[in-house]
Amino acid sequence: AHPVARALLAAFGGGIAAPSANRYGRISPTRAAHVREEFEDDVPLVLEGGDCEVGLESTIVACLGGRPLLLRPGSITRAQLEDVVGPLQQPGPGAPRAPGGDRSHYAPRTPLELVEAAGLPARLAELAAQGVGVAVLARSVGRDAAALRWRQLGPGAAAYGRGLYAALRDLDRAGAARILIESPPPGDDWAAVADRLARAAAR
Repeated sequence: AHPVARALLAAFGGGIAAPSANRYGRISPTRAAHVREEFEDDVPLVLEGGDCEVGLESTIVACLGGRPLLLRPGSITRAQLEDVVGPLQQPGPGAPRAPGGDRSHYAPRTPLELVEAAGLPARLAELAAQGVGVAVLARSVGRDAAALRWRQLGPGAAAYGRGLYAALRDLDRAGAARILIESPPPGDDWAAVADRLARAAAR
């Protein structure tokens, strides 16, 4: 739907197949500066269209016979899909591969750990006492001076998802040995965020 993408398609006059503009398994880009940071001079041209309006990758559904399969959650939620197509199957071992489906994906270079909100201050204090530099991404917990860098996103799922990858890149540059992220709340609206964070934390 983006006017720059539509103008590119019109100028090219054909179809375009394009992967995400990031190295395999790394944090997705949500602005042109992220692409430059990731590839430097390996990419001769970047079209600037402003920051991504959604921030997270698209919802992927397989409709290959039988009930549709939700292969990757995105901004279109399971409930919205099921209002149209009925109940969705969970993908099993034989499900088609989908982009971003690896157990470890969307990951910063700095090891990342998901922590429940109630346990975040204690985990930060524990690591700080061990001399481990920590960067934090919180949603509901207030700033703690023990963190090298502290980012806060939210409170809604849409705003959080829009800012997630930029925040991860910022925390990855903080020089910390560990990134702590407050676990997202349960619920359909947060499923895409939870999926990306779980894969980013997998090693």
